[in-house]
Amino acid sequence: MNPLMALRVVTRYAGAALVLALVNACGPDPEVGEPQPRPVKTITVEPTKLGETVRISGEVRSQNEVAAAFRMGGKLKERPVNVGDAVEAGQLLASLDAQAEENALLAAEAALVAARGEVATARNAFERQDELMRQGFTTRPRFDQAQQTLNTAIAALEDAEAQAEMARDRVSFSRLYADSSGVVTARGAEPGEVVQAGQMIVSVAREDGRDAVFDVPARLIQAAPEDLVIQIEMVTDPAVTVTGRVREVAPQADPVTGTFEVKVGLDESPAAMTLGSTVTGSFELESERVVTIPASALTKIDSSPAVWVVDPASTQVSLRPIDILRFEPRTVVVSQGLETGEVVVTAGIQALHPGQRVRLLQGPGGSVAAQP
Repeated sequence: MNPLMALRVVTRYAGAALVLALVNACGPDPEVGEPQPRPVKTITVEPTKLGETVRISGEVRSQNEVAAAFRMGGKLKERPVNVGDAVEAGQLLASLDAQAEENALLAAEAALVAARGEVATARNAFERQDELMRQGFTTRPRFDQAQQTLNTAIAALEDAEAQAEMARDRVSFSRLYADSSGVVTARGAEPGEVVQAGQMIVSVAREDGRDAVFDVPARLIQAAPEDLVIQIEMVTDPAVTVTGRVREVAPQADPVTGTFEVKVGLDESPAAMTLGSTVTGSFELESERVVTIPASALTKIDSSPAVWVVDPASTQVSLRPIDILRFEPRTVVVSQGLETGEVVVTAGIQALHPGQRVRLLQGPGGSVAAQP
């Protein structure tokens, strides 16, 4: 063998020996053993009902608001009260021009006086005929005529009394008085106007109770629990708060807004919460049982949302696809894919692979539950 060929053989075996040495150097060390489990933070799934806080705006009204109106039509003479005025029971609210009614009353009272005189005259004549009839000094026709005249006079007197009473009523109907203490909340006519019977002149809110009135969508009415307690606070002064319960729900929705008027009776009536004040009502609704997990636990599998679930027996992880109901700033609401008691990885998910063993580090709270 020539020197050149010998050099090539030596070089080939030297390269093979070097590769074998490198392979042996990179091989497993029998003293190292299996890889250590990766530490991860986890939480335990605990489904719960998700509370939804609802806030609606409304205003304070009286529980009993009376629309004061005249029983007859006429020209409005005066209305000494205005919106916002406090009134007492028996106070004059408005009056009509009642000159014609007062004249009719004078005529009726005069007719009443004349009817009483006719009755007195007819009664005297009848008594004389009655005495003569017992003594036998008069005839039956004269006696009967005197009795008929007395009956007619009595009937005329009763009619005159009724006419006088009606005239007095019409005069009294020309004046409108408050039937209870309260506050004037609206006016329906101005002095000088001709008003009709039953037309609202002033509206008076009584002082025997107050409501917070809201326009509520049908969805919230259907989802609200029974015996719902609503927290009510003033918009201008949130420190003024009071609780209330639903007292009345309108049987029909507003044709324009589609909402229902809901009256909430206030348990108390703070002085600062005056009629017409704008208030905010807040309460919580409960939904179906769902699961809320931290956003850090979310990953993907085939472009679909998923989480790493730990098998308690083997401490190995596996990817689990989930259905998301909605995203929140720090959490994710899960509708399907997780069951009660399952352990979900919340931190350290970037370096995990299916079947990898992990060491559990309990996350804050140790469990996952729905957050409002």
